[in-house]
Amino acid sequence: MSTKETILKKIEILITNHFNTPEDAFAFFDKDGDKKLSKDEIKTLLKQAEISGFIRGIVTTKLIEGYDKNNDEQISWEEFKAAIDEISK
Repeated sequence: MSTKETILKKIEILITNHFNTPEDAFAFFDKDGDKKLSKDEIKTLLKQAEISGFIRGIVTTKLIEGYDKNNDEQISWEEFKAAIDEISK
C-alpha cells in the first residue's frame, strides 16, 4: 500500500468510526462554519486520523493540491465529498 493509500485509509477509518456520515465529519472539522476546510482544519482532521506531525503539513498541501478544484486553497463540501468517494472505491 502506498503512502497516499495509507493516509486515505486512515482518513476513511476516522470518518467511519467516529461519525455517522461524511457530512457530520465535515461539519465537525469545519470549526468556523464557513462550509470549507482551511489548512488548519485539515491539519486537525489529519491529527485525529493519526497522521504523523512530521508529514501533516506536507499531506495537507497535497490534499489541497489534489482536491481543491476552484483553487481557493480550501476544501469545500463538494471537494471533500469527491475525496471521500475516491477513498471509498
